[in-house]
Amino acid sequence: MALIETEAALHEAHRDNHTHRDVSGGWLRPAVFGAMDGLVSNLALMTGVAGGAVERQTIVLTGLAGLAAGAFSMAAGEYTSVASQRELVEAELDVERRELRKHPKDEEAELAALYESRGVDPVLARQVASQLSRDPEQALEIHAREELGIDPGDLPSPLVAAGSSFGAFALGALLPVLPYLLGATVLWPAVLLALLGLFLCGAVVARVTARTWWYSGLRQLVLGGAAAGVTYALGSFFGTAVG
Repeated sequence: MALIETEAALHEAHRDNHTHRDVSGGWLRPAVFGAMDGLVSNLALMTGVAGGAVERQTIVLTGLAGLAAGAFSMAAGEYTSVASQRELVEAELDVERRELRKHPKDEEAELAALYESRGVDPVLARQVASQLSRDPEQALEIHAREELGIDPGDLPSPLVAAGSSFGAFALGALLPVLPYLLGATVLWPAVLLALLGLFLCGAVVARVTARTWWYSGLRQLVLGGAAAGVTYALGSFFGTAVG
């Protein structure tokens, strides 16, 4: 009895500790890239304009225009990209579905051969393939996973990707504009807030990666700061040249 209880406890502990993070969700990639892109691109845009010694109103208008244009562009691009990918996958699933309907025995033999190539006994491989092929939808799902590496029931949503990208970009792009909207008349509060946002975003991303939070945060801060510095220098140069 004690042995059974010990084994049950070990199984419970293994189940609790052997969990994996979601690495295939349709929201994570566009949200992360959207927020980073919004912060870096709008910060760089605003510092570039500010480097030309323009009025505060011009900087605010530039930031708001960059926010709107970038958010819609990111959402449209993400929607088109994910929708095209999904359509391609669905077309391949239709091909596999027709093959299962027209040549069920050949597809069953193909599945058995696949299991054999992975070390399953030939007789057992044929038995497993035969049982799995009885249900057409189950057979389609198995062939899709084995041959295409996809799960037909877990395809990414274009709307989720577009919405995540739009919202994340807009949120990131808002940070450099926010100090001006609250009454700031100089650039440095916008730069500080944006750099802080970049560091925090990098630290949050580290929660779902193997990097430490401070390394990921500093990496984003340095990249964003470099982009802002370069565009400010360019804005100052061209502002002086044009003026």
